[in-house]
Amino acid sequence: MSEELKEKAGEVKAVSIELIKKLKELSGVGLTDAKKALVEAKGDFDKALDAMRKKGMTKAEKRGDRETREGIIDSYVHDGRIGAIVELNCETSFVAKTEEFKELAHKIAMQVASMSPLYVSLADIPENVMKQKKQEFEENFKGPENMKDQIIDGQVKKAFSDKVLMEQPYILDDSMTVAGFIKEAIAKTGENITIRQFKRLELGVTE
Repeated sequence: MSEELKEKAGEVKAVSIELIKKLKELSGVGLTDAKKALVEAKGDFDKALDAMRKKGMTKAEKRGDRETREGIIDSYVHDGRIGAIVELNCETSFVAKTEEFKELAHKIAMQVASMSPLYVSLADIPENVMKQKKQEFEENFKGPENMKDQIIDGQVKKAFSDKVLMEQPYILDDSMTVAGFIKEAIAKTGENITIRQFKRLELGVTE
């Protein structure tokens, strides 16, 4: 057997039917597409799912623009000293009443209490705050001019990543961001899910 055939055989062997089914369930694509994505990722599930997201192939991507008018408000309190309240929205009251959705809201409240974000998404950062940070990077920029805008945008995003809820590493699985965690929930529920607002309180601390 040639080295090329051996390599291909190894790739197929690494892709178990369980992984294919899991990717199919999360993404909503057919078994063939799921298997193809896993083979291309050499059996790396997270890499395969991320590649599909970038191609807009997942159910989460396709549902991202649907309105979310239902949902719940949930809270989390740690040791009586730190608390958070979150409004999590979905498309239907049916999903909003499920235990899975309630658990999701509770985990997001835990995230807020633990990681102290200031904004839900990058789009929620006030324009003057964003402009000031961008100006700081422009004044100190030393890279190639033809990539200036791209590099500065990346620097600004990184600078705010710890203060933007959707950009933060998810506390229960830091291999993904909160945005990635929400996208997985969208794929599982079959509905668009959004975090509308949150509030964090800490004993003795006022804004």
